[in-house]
Parts: sequence; C-alpha cells; structure tokens
Amino acid sequence: MPKEIQVKSVLNKTKKRDSWFLDDYTFNPYSSCSFNCLYCYIRGSKYGINLEQSLSVKTNAIELLDRQLSNRAKKGQYGIIIVSSATDPYLQIEKKYELTRRALEVILKHQFPLHIITKSDLIERDFDLLKQIEQTAILPEDLKSLKSGVMISFSFSTLRDEVAKVFEPGATKPSNRLVALEKAIGHDFLTGVSLMPLLPYISDTTEQLHHAFSTFKTMKVHYLLPATITLFGDDQASSKILMLNAIKKHYPDLVGKYNKFFSTGSEMPYFYRDAFYKKMKELCEEYGLNDGIIKAAIAKRR
Repeated sequence: MPKEIQVKSVLNKTKKRDSWFLDDYTFNPYSSCSFNCLYCYIRGSKYGINLEQSLSVKTNAIELLDRQLSNRAKKGQYGIIIVSSATDPYLQIEKKYELTRRALEVILKHQFPLHIITKSDLIERDFDLLKQIEQTAILPEDLKSLKSGVMISFSFSTLRDEVAKVFEPGATKPSNRLVALEKAIGHDFLTGVSLMPLLPYISDTTEQLHHAFSTFKTMKVHYLLPATITLFGDDQASSKILMLNAIKKHYPDLVGKYNKFFSTGSEMPYFYRDAFYKKMKELCEEYGLNDGIIKAAIAKRR
C-alpha cells in the first residue's frame, strides 16, 4: 500500500525552460513509481530497489495546486506544466486516488497549458478534460506559435513487449501504449514519442530503429524526442547496477560492452552519442518525422 503524505508545495517553477519538453512548471502528485524502470534517473538508496515499495500519495496535492496556480494566474505567469517530471502521472494507484484527473480539473480552471509524459494507457480516461484544456489554456507569449494547450508524449525505450518486461516490468506494455498513442492522435492532440532512453544494442539496432520509425510514421506521430541512456550510482538500488545485472542475466553477450560503456561515467561515450544523434536526425528526415514539439506544432497547422 502506498504511503499517504502531506507536502508543502507541488508546483515547481523550473529555472530554465527545456527546449525539448518546454517546461515552465512541474507537478508530481505521487512520489516514487510502480513502473520500476531499471534505467530511471530517480533511482537510488532513497527509494530502494523496488520503487513500488516507496510509493507515496500527496494527499493535499490538489488543494496546494489550486492555491499555487491561482497565485500564478493572478500575476499572469502562465506557462507549460509538465505532468509529471519525476514519476508517471498514470500509475495503477491513480485508478483509486485520481489525483491526476483532479489536477487536470484544477489546471483547466486556471487555464494553464500542459505537457503530459506517460508510459500508461490510462490517459485515455482523461481525454475529455484534456480536450477542454487544449481549447482554453493560455500559452506564454513566446510559445503562442504552439496554438495548442496540450501536448502528450508517450515514452518508449523499446516497442517489444518482451524487452520491456525486463527493463520496465511494472509499466504498461508497449503494445498497449501504441494503441493509446494512436487514440491520442485520433483525438487531434499534439502527440509525440519520447524515445528515452533507447537501449544500446537492444532497441537501437538498425532493424529496431527502422521498425520504430516506420511504425510512428504510419501512425502519423507529430514528433519524436530520442535520447541515449544515462546510468547513475554504484549501490544495489542504483540504475547503473540494476541495468548491468539485467544485462548479465538476459543479454550476457552484451556484458562486456555495457561494462566498458559505464566503467568511468554515467553517460555513453562521446563517439556513440555523436553517432546516435546524427542517426536520429537522418531517420527523422528519411521518415518525415519532426524532431521537436514547436516544429511539429507548426507543421500540424499546415
């Protein structure tokens, strides 16, 4: 059972808007995550090996969000809210607590735009509220070109269910995610894919990349946001150790490569990252897919 807690604040102002995610604010109704993605950046001894065991529900989140957004709105400080930045907004416990849905009602009330990032198909439940937010949200002056108050990014590290079962065991299966992605596009939301992170030699192979890009082109996905993997920590609950253990168990032929990649740091080597982003740009051009949200919004209106 998740722990119920009270917090002092739930709306956080970002220091600088990220050019990919366009975040002015972040909101997380829950703490920790039951999806248990081994590569997740929030991992570490604070949460333990099984993130689900440290789940917390911020029981006063809606009251605080209402108050904080009211204060921002009065000052005209409209900006895009990321829901959520440190956990998924559509965990299984959302079916019981409905904090995300109630938060959307508050966001609608104060007319703020938002960007939802999720691995879940539960978002389909809230298409009604998201459609209202899309039509009434007030965009910040420098992002008026978006013309849409709602962005939805579905996160994938692989499109293969059997691979996801290893590396993100608690998350909604990619096959179900793809169905929800297609429905979001069908509802005409500005919808894209966060390919973060692609797994070296597993989901970044030529075969898998072409399969993914062709799938997203067929579905008419509006944008792709690809990124390499970053692994942190040296304790048993860290993403680095958990990933290396999983590679050893399920992909023993890749152990040498992964050990070499992460023997001295948290990032993939420069030669890999450089080749990766060049390849992503080439694939986006080949398949006619946008590599940014603003670019996608402009293209969508044509």
